[in-house]
Amino acid sequence: MEKTVVVNVDHLIKDRLTGKIVRKRKKFYAHDENLQCDVGDYVLIEETRPLSRLKRWRVVEILRKKA
Repeated sequence: MEKTVVVNVDHLIKDRLTGKIVRKRKKFYAHDENLQCDVGDYVLIEETRPLSRLKRWRVVEILRKKA
């Protein structure tokens, strides 16, 4: 998994029972062909054919680099 990056996507949803705002997180394993991504970068990913058991996404572009 040399060219693999893990992308966390956060969603804010309202709990039906309590009415509180809860943060839900989802992990996506994405293919980074050029090894450009670093920890903390904001990236755009798109769904592709299965590349491995877990990878079904690829990095399209880096939206914002970590400062």
